[in-house]
Amino acid sequence: MFPVIRKNIKSCVLFCIATFLSISLACNENYATEKQAGVKTESGSKNIDQKGTVMPEKIIRSDEEWKRILTPEQYKITRKKGTEPPFTGKYNNYKEKGTFRCVGCGNDLFRSEAKYDSGTGWPSFWEPISEQNIKTTPDTSHGMIRTEVLCSRCDAHLGHVFNDGPPPTGLRYCINSASLDHVKKKEE
Repeated sequence: MFPVIRKNIKSCVLFCIATFLSISLACNENYATEKQAGVKTESGSKNIDQKGTVMPEKIIRSDEEWKRILTPEQYKITRKKGTEPPFTGKYNNYKEKGTFRCVGCGNDLFRSEAKYDSGTGWPSFWEPISEQNIKTTPDTSHGMIRTEVLCSRCDAHLGHVFNDGPPPTGLRYCINSASLDHVKKKEE
């Protein structure tokens, strides 16, 4: 009886070690790919808007303040890392020219010229206005390994970035509509 138990324990330990090594290797390959593709994994020192001017410093608010400022849906997505259902966000099929800003602090995030239809059900962009206006961090929630995108000014959860986007960056910033405001481009 005991040899059978020892054999099963040995098999279980070997399986756990193999699984751990596989996950570690996948994380390292994903990190290396993101570094190569230019996905930023550390926060920038200052926020720069599309005109090259420095944005005001970091915004820090209490949970109660965020609840007063944001709608319940915006709060759930930006502060609690929620996700709106696909194909339901107001900016998914939105075509107006202008700038997409963070709903929490007004930080300029994406230009409409970088928006494209990825077919995923969320607004998708191939590049941010500035790498310094966003930050990214590994996200292992829901049993997946992804790269979360945050506003660098107020730490609002925006969505995720993937390495399956169009040229020239090859990136797809998949962003929740509820985390964005849009400012129409002024007629020149």
